[in-house]
Amino acid sequence: MADVTVTDRTINAIKSMIVEGELRPGDRLPPEKELSERLDVSRNSLREAVKALSVIRVLAVRQGDGTYVTSLAPDLLIEAVGFVLELHQDSEMVHMLEVRRLLEPSAVESACAHLTAEDLQALEDLMAPLGADSDISTLVEADMKFHHLINSRCGNPYLSSLLDGLASSTARARLWRGLTEDFAVERTLNEHRRILEALRQGRGDLARIHAAAHVAGVEGWVAQGTATDAAASDPA
Repeated sequence: MADVTVTDRTINAIKSMIVEGELRPGDRLPPEKELSERLDVSRNSLREAVKALSVIRVLAVRQGDGTYVTSLAPDLLIEAVGFVLELHQDSEMVHMLEVRRLLEPSAVESACAHLTAEDLQALEDLMAPLGADSDISTLVEADMKFHHLINSRCGNPYLSSLLDGLASSTARARLWRGLTEDFAVERTLNEHRRILEALRQGRGDLARIHAAAHVAGVEGWVAQGTATDAAASDPA
């Protein structure tokens, strides 16, 4: 228990050095002996702290060179969240889709004011070759690019990166829905067109509604499947 406390204290000390600007993105940490003495911790505790901060992409250990603060870019820091999402993508899929439904409509509405004519054309080009007979994996790939482009214009890089992680982690559910549910492809394409048309009109409020309905469709399908599986496994 004491080791965990010391390690936590060391993590907080390094974090404070970064927050206060003593260590900036790309900076190299002081040598291990010097830093452990400064923080008044053992080298083992310092190593554990560095290991923990490396896992969440705050620090990068370069063998034979030293330990550096990463770029601290939002997409890099969100990677750890994406890893957690991947671990739970079967048992927690409904919850992940719920989070996406709560967050993505806001991102879409915010993006409306920032999308350029070139962005709108790129979204149209993603949709153009798709139809009812399109391969499901091709559709899901286009779906991810469609949402990524819109979300990347929301003005909040942390929100955009988090939504990318959620989209990636729930891709399998969308793929499975396309394979098992009638008219899922046509429904998805129509939902995309409604979102795109609202964005073309500059109606962020309307795009928000369509985005919520779009994600809710997959969420409802997964929730229904989960309930069915639970009922089938109930001995009663």
